[in-house]
Amino acid sequence: MSGVMDRVNAFSAVRFVEMFGPLYEHSPWIAQRAYAHAPFADVQAMQAAMRAELDRADDAEKMALIRAHPELAQRMGVDPTLTSASAAEQASAGLDRLTPEEFTRFRALNDAYAARFGIPFIICVRRSDKAGILKGIQTRLENTPEVEQQTALAEINKIAALRLADVLERMEHEA
Repeated sequence: MSGVMDRVNAFSAVRFVEMFGPLYEHSPWIAQRAYAHAPFADVQAMQAAMRAELDRADDAEKMALIRAHPELAQRMGVDPTLTSASAAEQASAGLDRLTPEEFTRFRALNDAYAARFGIPFIICVRRSDKAGILKGIQTRLENTPEVEQQTALAEINKIAALRLADVLERMEHEA
């Protein structure tokens, strides 16, 4: 992986944001700010720089990032803002193949969650399945808004870490 990190560290700011801006849903500003911490000793240092920039962001930026995430279990083709990464991640958990009953259940829970918190429910779906996601929504509906915002940001960092691993793996195979 050091060869890949050497390539990453040689990127211009524009190329870095082009490659890593999509890690955080519709929020390339995180990669843009993290670039200031290059060169990175390793992948963990790069992830830490991105997490630090998210931590340093103001509340409005954090809420914009959270709200940039798609609602889970939307019917494919319904949400024009759904990125290919999000669509693939949701498909990996079977959210693109819900029965009508499952879709109705997700819809009701998503609606209750949005009404309570004013944000979409965010979970790292690649580390879960339909049943785990449903349980997560039900459990997290009991959180306070502050706890839920922090939980959403932690889940976003998990998603970004998996996406980063995917990008670096593709780069390694291209070399």
